Amino acid sequence: MIKRIFQVLFALIFVFSCQKEQRQDPFEITKNRVGLLTNEVKINQLDSVFAQDSIVKIAANDKYLSNVNEIEIFEKGGARLLVLESSNEDSSTSTIQNIQIIDPRYKTESGLSSNSLFKDIKDHYKISKINNTLSTAVIFVDSIQAYFTIDKKELSKDFQFTTDKEIKTEDIPDSARIKNFWISWSSN
Repeated sequence: MIKRIFQVLFALIFVFSCQKEQRQDPFEITKNRVGLLTNEVKINQLDSVFAQDSIVKIAANDKYLSNVNEIEIFEKGGARLLVLESSNEDSSTSTIQNIQIIDPRYKTESGLSSNSLFKDIKDHYKISKINNTLSTAVIFVDSIQAYFTIDKKELSKDFQFTTDKEIKTEDIPDSARIKNFWISWSSN
């Protein structure tokens, strides 16, 4: 009788552990994964990954504006979720290179999303580097293959009209809002 109880208990544990593995959070960001999308998914597989959503491919017709074809992902209700850029615009078998996180439901384990503040980045991740561009500070976090932009209007006037001055972590206020949240799989 005890042997039978252990067999049933073992079977239940096995079934529940298998079910837990199969339930991937459709909005979780981890290394090499954004929701159901992984760094190995090919462009021609997007229809199956986003079967419940709408996929809009934007062709780069103007060679002066962009040389990358963008793919926007929308929920059926119309909410914009992600913007994807492929590693090779001419191939349906190429993989995703960059992902702009639009919908704030996409979050890292620490809760970092497109609606987060600089403090959320600083408190939970090691900042790899900060670049000073014409209109933004670009913050790189290598551990999650991400980079974030913060509008230079959020910084002191010393940084707003120059790209020559180095921006350090302490130069960015904790309350600075993330302007853009990107995942880059270009190194994979």
